[in-house]
Amino acid sequence: MKIVFTAQGTTWDSPMEARFGRTDYLLLWDESTQVLESFDNGEGKNEAHGAGPKMAKVLLDLKADVLITGNGPGENANAILGKSGVKIYVGATDINVQEAYNAYKAGTLRLF
Repeated sequence: MKIVFTAQGTTWDSPMEARFGRTDYLLLWDESTQVLESFDNGEGKNEAHGAGPKMAKVLLDLKADVLITGNGPGENANAILGKSGVKIYVGATDINVQEAYNAYKAGTLRLF
């Protein structure tokens, strides 16, 4: 299972980012290999339009199974992700990435 988090940094201790398309980083946790990778969204977060759909395409390229974020993607990005089967969990705000992962495992995040 590959789980992507929207984050403000590159580690498990990093605060979660509520925004999807304009997140600072995407963190990819591969449960099968136990590897955490980070992807800088420096260019995408400053896009005038279309940041969400571009980020959705990145998730597809990463072959993500789950997205954990704060507020969820916008309508256009959600349409892309919905067709791909990526499950989106929201409500991960004011916590760090490790806490968001624990909340996901405990079933306390809301399916978008």
